[in-house]
Amino acid sequence: MQILINIAIVLATIIVMELLSWAMHKYLFHGPLWFIHKTHHQQRHGFFEWNDIFSLGFGVLALCLLWIGHKDLNYKFWVGAGISIYGIIYFIFHDWFIHNRLKAFRSNNKYLKGIRRAHKIHHKSTKKEDSEEFGLLVASKKYFK
Repeated sequence: MQILINIAIVLATIIVMELLSWAMHKYLFHGPLWFIHKTHHQQRHGFFEWNDIFSLGFGVLALCLLWIGHKDLNYKFWVGAGISIYGIIYFIFHDWFIHNRLKAFRSNNKYLKGIRRAHKIHHKSTKKEDSEEFGLLVASKKYFK
C-alpha cells in the first residue's frame, strides 16, 4: 500500500509542478522576474542563459527534499523525486525538443507538434507583456489541429 501512496505523491507533485510552473511563468517570470527571464526570449549567445537559474533553483529544492527524506523515504523524498522527474520532463520537452538545445529530437507526433506550436507563439513576443501559453505540458486545443 505504501508504494501506491509514494507513486501518488510523485504523480501529484508532477501535476502541481505543472500548475505552479504555469503560474510562476505568467505572474513572476513575465512580471517582477522578467529581468532574468527575458534572456529566454532573446537570441542565446552560448549554451546557457540567465533564465537557467530558475531550473537550478528547482534542482536545489528537489535535492534538498531528497536528502531530508532519504533516511525514512518519507513524503519529502517522494516530493523531491516528483520535482526531479518534472525537471527531467522539462529538459526533454522544453530545452531539447522545443528549443533544440541538443539538436537531435524531431517528431511528427500530434501532441508534441501542438506543444511546440504553442511555445513558438509564446516566444513570438519578446516583451514582458503580450505573451500567451505559459504551460509546458498543457496548451490550448487550437494548437493541436
